Amino acid sequence: MMTITYEYEGSLYVNLTNRCNCSCVFCLRHNGHKGSIYADDLWLEHEPTHEEILADFARRDLSQYRELVFCGFGEPTFRWDDIAWTVDRLKEQGVKLPIRINTNGHGNHINGRDITPEMTGRIDTVSVSLNGSTVEEYVAVTRPGHGEQAWEDMLDFTRRATGHVPDVVMTIVNKDKTPEDIERCRAMAQLLGARLRVREYIPE
Repeated sequence: MMTITYEYEGSLYVNLTNRCNCSCVFCLRHNGHKGSIYADDLWLEHEPTHEEILADFARRDLSQYRELVFCGFGEPTFRWDDIAWTVDRLKEQGVKLPIRINTNGHGNHINGRDITPEMTGRIDTVSVSLNGSTVEEYVAVTRPGHGEQAWEDMLDFTRRATGHVPDVVMTIVNKDKTPEDIERCRAMAQLLGARLRVREYIPE
């Protein structure tokens, strides 16, 4: 049985795709990892259908979770249309959980349109991976498929998201970051209307 939803620290995480347009140096997908501290195996046999997604939710008592998070072993915005559909169905069922999406911020590039207006009323928190305070550092750490343009796409997505989502967060991993690096990232996030969250590096 493939892992579509999994639990972590009181939240329910949703794993809808293994596709990603980046190859971040700290990603646990490298070196043969199948999962992480979150779940043992996040590699999907196939991308789950709408029916499979709803069936997986049906076996969960959603009232016990503090948040629903679209985040797995891939970039979730590759399936943005399916995320929006899923959120709409859950809301129709009366689910009132806060909903977060963890993203690399390339959703507009991936979908070929500005998807941030479509997050209105659906997404409560967007968490965007910043990963660096300069385009050079960002490209070196994130290794995006479309190069330096990915930096501009990520910043623009974040700026646009602040107009449609109540809480927009930018994250960095503290590996090899000086206090000055972190403060530059914090200032950049604030300039875009977001807040900064510093994540602990998890080696395994």
